[in-house]
Amino acid sequence: MEKDLIILGLESSCDETACAITKNGKLLANVISSQIEVHQKFGGVMPEIASRLHLENIACVVDEALKTSGISMDEVDAIAVTRGPGLIGALHVGIQAAKTLALIYNKPLIPVHHLCGHIYANEFVEKLSFPLLAVVVSGGNTELVYMKDHLDFEIIGETKDDAIGESFDKVARVLGLPYPGGVAIDKLAKQGKHAYKLPTPLHDGSLNFSYSGLKTAVINLVHNLEQKGEKVVIEDMARSFEDVAVGMVIDRVKKATKLYPVKEVVLAGGVSANSYLREEIVKLFKNSDVHVIIPPIWCTTDNAAMIAKVGEYLYREKIFAPLDISVDPSWKIEDFKKF
Repeated sequence: MEKDLIILGLESSCDETACAITKNGKLLANVISSQIEVHQKFGGVMPEIASRLHLENIACVVDEALKTSGISMDEVDAIAVTRGPGLIGALHVGIQAAKTLALIYNKPLIPVHHLCGHIYANEFVEKLSFPLLAVVVSGGNTELVYMKDHLDFEIIGETKDDAIGESFDKVARVLGLPYPGGVAIDKLAKQGKHAYKLPTPLHDGSLNFSYSGLKTAVINLVHNLEQKGEKVVIEDMARSFEDVAVGMVIDRVKKATKLYPVKEVVLAGGVSANSYLREEIVKLFKNSDVHVIIPPIWCTTDNAAMIAKVGEYLYREKIFAPLDISVDPSWKIEDFKKF
């Protein structure tokens, strides 16, 4: 009989401190300490504050995950931890905690790419089928990743400037909406109409993205209307912005699936919680042979369950790191074995 595989995962790349434990692919514990309420006061994540809160919370989430799962550290086979990308100080807290546990309990250390985690979060819905296209949309990243098999990543499209999630947050801020901006814009857009003309940047025929021009256009339009004494209809601005921002993703996905053979399309990352994006992706492939996986809302935000899930695959490949490993805030998903 094959031995049980138990992975402890840690995540601290941004504003969630998390620990999860999986056993043979089944999620036994997924503990998350969120900092959103703290950062809402500043309209975005404050890196220094995030790092300090991770330090305060990391031991607590590990302890709670072990208690919830009924697993002891002696039973754990390996420690999986987010190495990057993310905020450098926040990443350091997680990796130092992981290295400490690995050293004390003599466990292998598995460095995990954060976006790889978001892609594999879909396996909490169903097993991935290849070849597939992963649509990675988050606060810090916008990428199209082609996968021919497990742990085989090829970036075929990426943002040339701002990420889609970042643009949602900055547009929300100029409209006086709370952080995180994506949630507020998505809600208001349902009540509005596409009444404002906004540009769609980057018409180069590639699979790449650009959100800087769109974000700036909204900010400038809002300021110009306010200077003229005209009222900005926030619901309509939200609808107009979301239509263009999500429309850019749909356009690139449509092109990509014509250029690359895929059996499946999966959404990944924080912006994959956007209801309009979910609807449009499903609609795009409704009458095709391409299967679509939509991640559950609970694993669109940062969590350690997805890190442990990737850790299972990396464990089987014996991809372990030395204890002198450091973080990499700009780690590319294609370089996930390079550390």
